[in-house]
This record gives sequence, C-alpha cells and structure tokens, in this order.
Amino acid sequence: MFVSPAYAQAADGGFGGIEAFLPLILIFIVFYFFLIRPKQKKAKEHKAMLGAIRRGDKVVTGDGIFGTVTKVIDDNEVAVEIADGVRVRVQRGLISLVMAKTD
Repeated sequence: MFVSPAYAQAADGGFGGIEAFLPLILIFIVFYFFLIRPKQKKAKEHKAMLGAIRRGDKVVTGDGIFGTVTKVIDDNEVAVEIADGVRVRVQRGLISLVMAKTD
C-alpha cells in the first residue's frame, strides 16, 4: 500500500553513563565557585565581626540606625545608644556593619 514501514533506530546514538550527567556536574561546580562559596565566606566574616563587638564600637543596625555600643549584655544582645540618652537593646545578629572599632 501507500504506508511505508517504520524501523527503530540503532542504539549507538545516545549518551551513556557519566556523559549524560557531565553537564549537570559542570553546572554544580560553577554554582559552587560563583555563588555558594562566596556566600559562605561572607557569612563567616560577618559572624567573626559580630563576635568581636565591644563597648564603644560604632555600628549600623539592619534597619539602618547608626549608634554606639554602650554595653554588651550577652551573646545575643547589645545595648546601643542611638541619640543622647536614648538606648535600645539590639539583637546582635541584626547588626549589619561595624563602622569604627575602639582600640
């Protein structure tokens, strides 16, 4: 008739084994070196900065409030003076930047 028979292709044309996962492995390596590793490094530096906060340091909170550390209450909390006679207690993790360190 007018219909031609369809034949299956040979099995030698496909990727096999690790060749199929090679693009995924390369993408993971690129993500690790350009995204994951720098974030881990920055988080480690931020944690060290927070651990070194002392009385008299000028800091910026996560909300953008500038102040001076007047007292380190405990491992999670510091007292910050944001104006003359105005002191607030701030969670240590919410301090985003130490502007000037005391000697």
